[in-house]
Amino acid sequence: MTSNPLNPSDGDDTPKDPLTEMLQNLMGGKGMENFDPAELAKAAGLPDDPNLLAQMFSQVQAMMSAPSEGPVNWQLAHENARRVAASSADPSVTSQQSREVDEALRLAELWLDPVTDLPATGLIGRAWSRAEWVEATLGTWKRLTEPVANSIANALSSAMTEQMPEEMKSMMGGASSMLQNMGGAIFGMQLGQAIGALSADVVSSTDIGVPLADLEMALLPSNVASFGEGLSLPENDIRLFLAVREAAHARLFVQVPWLRGHLLGAIEAYARGIHIDTSRIEELARDLDPGNPEGIQEALSKGVFMPQRTPAQEQALEKLETALALVEGWVDELTASATEKMLPSAAALRETVRRRRATGGPAEHAFASLVGLELRPRRLREAATLWAVLKEERGIAGRDAIWQHPDLLPTAEDLDDPQGFSGRRKLAEASDSEVDDALQKLLSGGFDDAPQDSGDPGADSPDAGTGTADSGTDSTGAAESGREDSGGDESGRDADDGDTDQPKG
Repeated sequence: MTSNPLNPSDGDDTPKDPLTEMLQNLMGGKGMENFDPAELAKAAGLPDDPNLLAQMFSQVQAMMSAPSEGPVNWQLAHENARRVAASSADPSVTSQQSREVDEALRLAELWLDPVTDLPATGLIGRAWSRAEWVEATLGTWKRLTEPVANSIANALSSAMTEQMPEEMKSMMGGASSMLQNMGGAIFGMQLGQAIGALSADVVSSTDIGVPLADLEMALLPSNVASFGEGLSLPENDIRLFLAVREAAHARLFVQVPWLRGHLLGAIEAYARGIHIDTSRIEELARDLDPGNPEGIQEALSKGVFMPQRTPAQEQALEKLETALALVEGWVDELTASATEKMLPSAAALRETVRRRRATGGPAEHAFASLVGLELRPRRLREAATLWAVLKEERGIAGRDAIWQHPDLLPTAEDLDDPQGFSGRRKLAEASDSEVDDALQKLLSGGFDDAPQDSGDPGADSPDAGTGTADSGTDSTGAAESGREDSGGDESGRDADDGDTDQPKG
């Protein structure tokens, strides 16, 4: 008889829990009496707390046996993210911390006013704990990861079904819904783990360059303190510098209403095209061994995605990387301009943030492996250079006017050659102007006389001016006839006549 809570018995060691027996068969018929939930939790990167694990496994069993709203168990992802966020020190925000954050963000708005044409947001600055960050951002995480999450959950469910012995399939019978929910539960736990880990790294609501919380401006005091460890810089300087970055992000996303949807749409377009390597999932399901948690953890951390990208994927990725770089480059340039004369440590902090955003931390890497999505602006420096060049050429108002419409945004080519952006833009604007003029002329009836003016098929040909005397006479006659019929522009007709009457050679 076993005391394992996952393997209840009636005295003859016969498993009564379908989940237990299913796991037993999936693991090659191994007995569950030696199965340690803590080992599986270790493989999933979960906290090693017996009471917490017992509660978690109980909830997992209940959720997998209940109907699910979709392939992914988002409730489990939410609860696991909260647990992971609280697993390390996550004290509640004190009144003093709230006051310090509010004052830093207010001052940041004042510093930004002279360096940008975008007005202040009027948002109230907030101080968040890690758990509050999870609550405020989980809805956006769901939107960003749902396309990939659904694919993974379905692939996991299919792989488990295929790996299950035939006798087990018949035994499950009406409980097959539990099996369908297992993939969603597994991925929900993993996603919650990744989001909870990120909550220990981010210093603000927009730290990863994406507006995870709409119309919010916030700092995480405990993470700001961790960010400053080892920098040997005044704590107030660090808080103010990060506050300016947060206020610049918030100002951009609030005053450019289309930008949030544009950025999230680019992420969704990329995520929808990610291909799942089902063979790796099947291999993981086949070789699942609770006695080797390190192997399971390694397999999960490497991700389950195909390395090859389709042309559509490459296009979506370039659009996403360019958009992220433009946002981060603009914020980087504004923050430098706003703080260079205010904070002696501004240059050092700018370089620290740049390197941090370019490389990413362990939690960010784990998230990228899980959902196949990196949110790092690889071309931050090139984008910052582009915005600096545009400020020199167009001034602050001209630079910020580029955010008026998505069609005006610089492209990847512009990041390669910032100095040539204005020249390329003038050519594009001139071309658009010609199209607009032609369209306006058409709408106003300016082309009504065109068929009459072209009565001679050769009049507009390159050889019209070098034709015979007869053809010149005919052309002139046609011009005269057109002039009598329409009473058109005399100067235009004279010019045509002059071309026709020119001597040959």
